[in-house]
Amino acid sequence: MHSIVMSVRQGRSRHAIAAWFLPGIHVKRWLLLLFFSILMLSLGAEYALRDAYSTIRFPEWVQTLTLQFLPRLVRASLFAVLGVGLLLLSFYKLGQSILGPLIGARGGDAAGIIDRLYSYRMLSKGPRVVTIGGGTGLSSLLRGIKKYTGNIVAIVTVADDGGSSGRIRSQYRILPPGDFRQCLTALAETEPLMTQLFQHRFSGTGDLGGHSFGNLFITAMTEITGDFEHALRESGRVLAVRGQIVPSTLQDILLCAEAGREIRIG
Repeated sequence: MHSIVMSVRQGRSRHAIAAWFLPGIHVKRWLLLLFFSILMLSLGAEYALRDAYSTIRFPEWVQTLTLQFLPRLVRASLFAVLGVGLLLLSFYKLGQSILGPLIGARGGDAAGIIDRLYSYRMLSKGPRVVTIGGGTGLSSLLRGIKKYTGNIVAIVTVADDGGSSGRIRSQYRILPPGDFRQCLTALAETEPLMTQLFQHRFSGTGDLGGHSFGNLFITAMTEITGDFEHALRESGRVLAVRGQIVPSTLQDILLCAEAGREIRIG
């Protein structure tokens, strides 16, 4: 059993190292630049050492330590292998040190973080999509679209005046937050528990009865920021939303229809 677990861990480590070289995550160019800078430093050190060898007389043990008794090609190969090994080990340990807090916080592994980075880079190159609507239909559509692109703009209706949104709208004189809450959770990249929290609806018949936590959160954020659009942007940051959510208008409107007489819809 122990050997099986070790094999799985080694497989994950190899996958994590290889994943850094996938195309599109904007890492290889900086690795190449790093290798080039190390090469430049090595050349500078080599020229300095050659000058030192020609002007300074070193003790015998220095020649033994630097393997002077071996041919130059053999010495170059040995030092190159040792350098590459140390470089890979340092990158591996550096990655563990940098990603350690993220891995612990997200409950994933290094390969999962690299997969998310790769997905983010690929989705940022996806088509630009604009959606217009509201209700469950729009949030369901966004939940599917975000798998193919991160360039999403959702224009959400502001005519909802029922349920929790209606109560908040009439009491606090802000735009109804319900449809925006659904769009936020649909485009969210956070843990499922955070999404469930935003969708949680309080039970009972008290003041909180029937309200969803997400609606109250957006309302509180609106009072803090003083602007509904700003509140949406900040709420999107909390949920790591993929895309942009904007209201169709900032005016307090009612949806009506005329059929011989005016009929209020809502």
